[in-house]
Amino acid sequence: TALRETTAALNAAVDRWKPGKGAPPRDVELLALYQQRLYRHAARHRTLADRAFARLPAALAAQARDNVGAIRELLALARPIKPSAVFKVQPARPAAELLGHFKRGERRFGVEWEVLAAVMFAETKFGRVRSDSHAGAQGPMQFMPATWRAYGMGGDVQDPRDAIMGAANYLRASGAPRDYRRALHAYNPSQAYVNAILLHARQMKRDPRAYYAYYNWQVFVLTTEGERRLTGPK
Repeated sequence: TALRETTAALNAAVDRWKPGKGAPPRDVELLALYQQRLYRHAARHRTLADRAFARLPAALAAQARDNVGAIRELLALARPIKPSAVFKVQPARPAAELLGHFKRGERRFGVEWEVLAAVMFAETKFGRVRSDSHAGAQGPMQFMPATWRAYGMGGDVQDPRDAIMGAANYLRASGAPRDYRRALHAYNPSQAYVNAILLHARQMKRDPRAYYAYYNWQVFVLTTEGERRLTGPK
């Protein structure tokens, strides 16, 4: 019931947002955060999730299974950090601005904007994460320095527009759009990562409002003492 009612209310709030013009309204932020919490809980409680999703309308059940499947895949890749670790975050650039960059990348390189958005969402929650990865990847699309030198086209790895265009360039060179699985595996050599990106991209293709919901999902980190939320409404 919570998932059905929250998703319906979030979709209506996104529609009123028109969509993505200006900063997200408070109701969009809060409803998206609650939806995210529901899905994260479901990802950790498989039996409960299966029972609940079986009672949802077919379209919402498919959405829920995709979202929870993607979260499970990404959680499997997460490395807990110490609670005292410094983890840098910042506000995301406006949703409409980022969408323009994603669509520009699609026009130039033929890589679907939903795939580019899913990569940025999974990597840094649309640029909210500013810290380098444990392996040294940098920027909102998380490039290793050598890869950025090869595919960044002389841009700034920290600049969202440059990073998105670099990602589109790299994915195209690695096999997209003909073979997204091959291209995404080159981006991050993990089958779990590839699965998560494609699941999130599929949701945005089915309903563009999913992009605006994901844009308002927040940064959670796993620590050795439990989960912490670093961004979002207080």
